[in-house]
Amino acid sequence: MKTETRPEHFDPPSLIGALLRKLHVDIPLFIGLSLTALLSFVILYSAGGQEMGIIYRQAIRISLAFVMMIVLAHVNPHQFKRYSAILFGLGVLLLLAVLVMGQIGKGAQRWLDLGFLRFQPSEMIKITTPMMIAWFLADRPLPPKTRQLAGATLLILIPTLLIAKQPDLGTSLLVASSGAGVLFFAGLSWRLILSIIAVLSALTPVLWHFMRDYQRDRVLTFLNPEADPLGRGYHIIQSKIAIGSGGIYGKGWLGSTQSELEFLPESSTDFIFAVFAEEFGLFGCVGLLVLYLLIIARCLYIAGQAQDTYCRLLAGSLAFTFFVYVFVNIGMVIGVLPVVGVPLPLISYGGTSIVTLLAGFGIIMSIHTHKKRLSR
Repeated sequence: MKTETRPEHFDPPSLIGALLRKLHVDIPLFIGLSLTALLSFVILYSAGGQEMGIIYRQAIRISLAFVMMIVLAHVNPHQFKRYSAILFGLGVLLLLAVLVMGQIGKGAQRWLDLGFLRFQPSEMIKITTPMMIAWFLADRPLPPKTRQLAGATLLILIPTLLIAKQPDLGTSLLVASSGAGVLFFAGLSWRLILSIIAVLSALTPVLWHFMRDYQRDRVLTFLNPEADPLGRGYHIIQSKIAIGSGGIYGKGWLGSTQSELEFLPESSTDFIFAVFAEEFGLFGCVGLLVLYLLIIARCLYIAGQAQDTYCRLLAGSLAFTFFVYVFVNIGMVIGVLPVVGVPLPLISYGGTSIVTLLAGFGIIMSIHTHKKRLSR
């Protein structure tokens, strides 16, 4: 008697999930990042004057960044640890090269032009600094003792000061926070953290002395933007107007008058959150923040499940760096922090920051997916 063979049930979601797992992609994290990237296209179309050109360019950059993320997700975390010191040293040498022969643009010396490639070494340092600090502390007792803490602090200060010299205050802040994130997850006591904050606060007059004139102007503008409403305070005043006019429900997609009438400068880059708030209101902003928090929570979960100290410190610090991106950008747009030129992660128009962020997420996925394979 001939038996009938029933055709296998075709289940696209299961097939996609299997493919992502084969690519070493963490599915919850990938979904969160993909939703944020799709939201970027929606708001960029409005903030960019409803031109498809900016959407095409952003799509190319995000696609390349996702490819980079998947490539790094395939690398075994032990390889990241093995080459951490080498990559960090290379990054510092490139920062020194920028100070000697870097290209100058908009008053800052940040780029290296190798003829066939033009890039910003400080973006690389955002990844290699936490890798280096995690490597430095991984095989030592935690929480770190005074000597280890001093050594780690020195390693953080070297790239931070080199980037601040360019000058690039926003990137130097992100680099310092990425290294500080490693120290935080290494188990520093709150008493020590508060003591460090107190010492840095006491050194504020010294920092003020070494700041450039335009950096001092940013701080003064932050304290009183209305003192120069048509000059230095114009950006933040127009940003607050855009956010306030959005109200609870917003004006709707493509309804941003501040952006459409060109009152809001840098509407597609640093101040894109103001456009988002005007169009989608308080509810939309809460939804975006929830999406960001879910991404951060997933990264912290992966860090907590990591198999060794290096992976735990690195994954936690990369999640902390992403949080600092969000906190600083939204803080400066709503006027509670000085303007330092930090983009809204995965939303603002641009290429280098997106590639750096997704490279970090690729490392986090590598830590998680290789852990699963090793535990079988």
